[in-house]
Amino acid sequence: MLYRGKFADGGDGREMASKRQRTVDAGSSFYGSPGSSYMYNPSPYGYVSQPPPPPPFPVVRLRGLPFDCTEADVAEFFHGLDIVDVLFVHKGGKFSGEGFCVLGYPLQVDFALQRNRQNIGRRYVEVFRSKRQEYYKAIANEVSDARGGSPRRSAPRAKSYDEGKDSAEHTGVLRLRGLPFSANKDDIMEFFKDFVLSEDSIHIVMNSEGRPSGEAYVEFENAKDSKAAMAKDRMTLGSRYIELFPSSLGDMEDAITRGR
Repeated sequence: MLYRGKFADGGDGREMASKRQRTVDAGSSFYGSPGSSYMYNPSPYGYVSQPPPPPPFPVVRLRGLPFDCTEADVAEFFHGLDIVDVLFVHKGGKFSGEGFCVLGYPLQVDFALQRNRQNIGRRYVEVFRSKRQEYYKAIANEVSDARGGSPRRSAPRAKSYDEGKDSAEHTGVLRLRGLPFSANKDDIMEFFKDFVLSEDSIHIVMNSEGRPSGEAYVEFENAKDSKAAMAKDRMTLGSRYIELFPSSLGDMEDAITRGR
């Protein structure tokens, strides 16, 4: 069970990633606004006891990630810890090999640091303590990059890549890859708001530990709709680029079964 303790804003770690976009847009902070600190309250004894400070924000910075690294790879790297969010950092439209990982609660940061210089694939990954402000700044950069028409979004993709998707047979099912771990069915329905979907038509794939894998399958009313929905390929959900692939009921059922 995930730690449900409160951070300084009165929220918990799991709520963090789903509030990411709103937090960046509003310029707010999970630690409150500048004027929200405890107010001085005169005491006949000349002093006031102060509440204990809030726990530190549970985030670590990663460096040296493989360039084909996925959120599932990071989750496996931190096996046994509660992963709330993974953010990959891009520079000049390319993955920089750096990222941030938000954990379930502050104590897990110490356990995450013990993974320093352990491997993902053939590369060792460095793990550092980080701060809420560094994480938010990275989010803001990714969101700004996406809205401003970044090189990695506007650059033409490989012709064979596009042709492979365009020529694939549509059965009414799409596979989504790159979802935030916090994404839920409502988020996916909003992503495809131009199409008629129900919660029963959305299937979020879990990993072997019962946690979101970053993938999902969506059943559309017909093949025509799923093909039209491919226009959303590489568009953003929050600050993430979501990749779409034509799929089938068989592939969807296999993926769901593997996650059970």
